[in-house]
Amino acid sequence: MFLNQLKTVLLLSFLSGLLFLLGYWLGGANGLVMAFVLSMLMNFLAYFFSDKMVLAMYGAQPLDKTKFANIYEMVEELCYQAHLPMPKLWYIATPMANAFATGRNPQHASVAVTQGILDTLDENELRGVLAHELSHVKNRDILVATVAATIATAIGYIANMLQWAVMFGAVRDRDGERGGGIGAIVVAIFMPIAATLLQLAISRSREYLADETGAKMCHDPLALASALEKLHSSSRLHQAAPQSTAQASSASLFIVYPFSLEGAMSLFSTHPPMAKRIERLQAMARQH
Repeated sequence: MFLNQLKTVLLLSFLSGLLFLLGYWLGGANGLVMAFVLSMLMNFLAYFFSDKMVLAMYGAQPLDKTKFANIYEMVEELCYQAHLPMPKLWYIATPMANAFATGRNPQHASVAVTQGILDTLDENELRGVLAHELSHVKNRDILVATVAATIATAIGYIANMLQWAVMFGAVRDRDGERGGGIGAIVVAIFMPIAATLLQLAISRSREYLADETGAKMCHDPLALASALEKLHSSSRLHQAAPQSTAQASSASLFIVYPFSLEGAMSLFSTHPPMAKRIERLQAMARQH
């Protein structure tokens, strides 16, 4: 757990370093501050209102407490063990087997489950998934994601400003000739890509952390591993189906990434490779 936390800190530090490096290339503090404030404003709004937007996007309805009393009991037990307040529980009527947590802090958290996941998992596996989602709440992953998104967005804005500055000759090369700055163009193109990769790496590290925390919370790493394996198989069947409601903009929220990214494209996934997640959980089980 410590290593995953340390990895997040290091990745955020690298991301911050890219931001200040771009500020250096731009050569002006005003542009740096303006871009950062604008990105802060955008992500502030997302931080406070994204939970309502994503629940509305998927047509989520409050989970029926009478019909799904067992789920409420599981969540209450897990919250008691983790010293968390009870989140709001939501139901999404889709065959896509998945779940997600959202909300800016433990006091304003929501956990949503789909009909597909209720049809696919047994009770122990579902308990493992709920523990994983509550771990995102406990670990403040929405806050971490917002900080990373703020910095990455600022880098994107500054890179765009830098490109315009080069186009209009506002960036000088080392000889002081107007219209220079090939290095600035290279930086402006590749810095946002690097920032995006770092942001996605942070997301993947938080998924590993949620797996580890969730496995400890439910005291059953193998149940969570089995759930992930089933959900991964189900996602491959439903990802191209017309009834699938997975949206790229909110795919990072789900416990299983709803789209298939193979090879080098996996670098652009918000989730680690499923095989590695399962392998880590199985290793945890062997240690106990």
